[in-house]
Amino acid sequence: MSTPHRTDTTGEAEPVRLRTADPADAAAITAVFLASRTAALPYLPRLYSDEETLGFFEHVVLPSCTVWVAEQGEGEQTRIVGFAALDKTVLDHLYLHPDVRRRGIGTALLETVRQASPEELSLHCFQRNTNARAFYERHGFTAGEFNDGSRNEENEPDVTYHWTAR
Repeated sequence: MSTPHRTDTTGEAEPVRLRTADPADAAAITAVFLASRTAALPYLPRLYSDEETLGFFEHVVLPSCTVWVAEQGEGEQTRIVGFAALDKTVLDHLYLHPDVRRRGIGTALLETVRQASPEELSLHCFQRNTNARAFYERHGFTAGEFNDGSRNEENEPDVTYHWTAR
C-alpha cells in the first residue's frame, strides 16, 4: 500500500484533509454515497441494498479506480465527508456528504483529480442534477453528448462533460 497523499484545504471552519483511500474506507465511502444521493438525487430509483452498494465500492470501485477521500476531525472523531474516484481520465464519482456542501471540499477533490489527469477529464452527470452541472461548468467542463438514460442503470437522462487543459 502506498503512502496516502494528504492536502489541507484552507479557509474551512474545520480543516479538511485529502488522502488516497484504502480498502478500510469502503464503508465510510458508501455512507457518503448513499447520503449524498438521497439528499441531492431523490428522484433516482434505489436499485441496490446498502450491502450491495458497499460490495460495489469494496470490489469494483476501490480496486479499479484511484480514489481520494476528504476527511474532517481528529483521532476517533475523524470522518470521511467526501470522495472522488478516477478511472484513467474518467471521473467516475465525486460525492460529498450533504452537510458539508458549498465549503470548497468538492473543488479540492476535483483539483486533486485534475493533478492526476492533467490533460483531460470526462464524466457523466444526470441532466436533472442542476447543482452538479453548474459545479462542473464553473470548473471549466463543457457539456457534450446528451443521452436518454439508456446507458445508465437508473435509465435517467444524462450528459457527458469534458474538460481539457488549455
